[in-house]
Amino acid sequence: MNEIKVLIVDDSAVVRQVLTEELKAIGGIRVVGAAADPIFARRYLEHEPPDVIILDIEMPRMDGITFLRTLMAERPIPVVICSTLTERGADVTLQAMSAGAVDIITKPKVGLKGFLQESRTLLGDAVKAAARARVIRLGPVAAAPLPSTPRLRADAVLPGHGHRPLAETTDRVVAIGTSTGGTQALERLLTRLPRTAPGVVVVQHMPGQFTAAFARRLDELCEVQVREAQPDDRVLPGLVLIAPGTHHMLLRRSGAQYRVEVRDGPLVSRHRPSVDVLFRSAAQSAGPNAVGIIMTGMGDDGAHGLKEMHDAGAFTIAQDEASCVVYGMPKEAVKLGGVDLILPLDDIAGEILHRA
Repeated sequence: MNEIKVLIVDDSAVVRQVLTEELKAIGGIRVVGAAADPIFARRYLEHEPPDVIILDIEMPRMDGITFLRTLMAERPIPVVICSTLTERGADVTLQAMSAGAVDIITKPKVGLKGFLQESRTLLGDAVKAAARARVIRLGPVAAAPLPSTPRLRADAVLPGHGHRPLAETTDRVVAIGTSTGGTQALERLLTRLPRTAPGVVVVQHMPGQFTAAFARRLDELCEVQVREAQPDDRVLPGLVLIAPGTHHMLLRRSGAQYRVEVRDGPLVSRHRPSVDVLFRSAAQSAGPNAVGIIMTGMGDDGAHGLKEMHDAGAFTIAQDEASCVVYGMPKEAVKLGGVDLILPLDDIAGEILHRA
């Protein structure tokens, strides 16, 4: 494999120096330049276009979000945001993710040099994952990097021998799982749903500090109501519940109604929340009353759970390869035989309304 060429854009000389040193120590990565702001970065883009850009947000002359939007409109290149984040800045970071960033690394305000040195593996994984991503014009963000932890399946949170649900209920539920590229994919999907749409539960792989802000942003854009899920929230028509980025979310049957359970637990398929956990709970609690949708994402989280939904009588959909940023999760679901229909992203909303 050829070396991955990386351009660093950050106004801090210390960050540029430490990032350069740490990335050079990782095999298969070569730093081709380090610019203090986007204006200087453009010179590197003309001279030796990188495979991946590591980008700060707050910089002089041009902020990182403006540069990112311009870049994605003119010449899309995978971008990893490396920024100091505060509660106030979470919305700004979400704007960057929506504008086309592929991954995000949180820089602390203090102990920055030590953090970057200790996070060499994190940096390397983020750059290598970004280099494999398919970015499109105004294309989206990726999920948090995969930690080096034992790989657990959904059994670690929810046993696989649940009872088959009662088929008779007027309530319908749509379960969606997505990861890399999912922030913009969800925006395109959910903005197409009317307020009469069935209740939707979503797992988007995303750091915990972003899911509430992400839900608020979607709520402003969509006709349906969108919010971060809270324990025992009822799944209602016209409501989309986003799993908190720090907890698993499960669907539960309560009489003829559906509610969500927000539960702590180990990483499943190296994620928390896990799509597999949500889909397994939907298979057990909703069965044929559910529609399962797996969308753009790296890895295979959700593939086994979607097969369980399919086997329980749910109608299952996978986003097609052409419209995915990363055709990983849908591909694995198709390979397992758990997909009833493969659709382009822009056709999924119509199919939800038809099926549910």
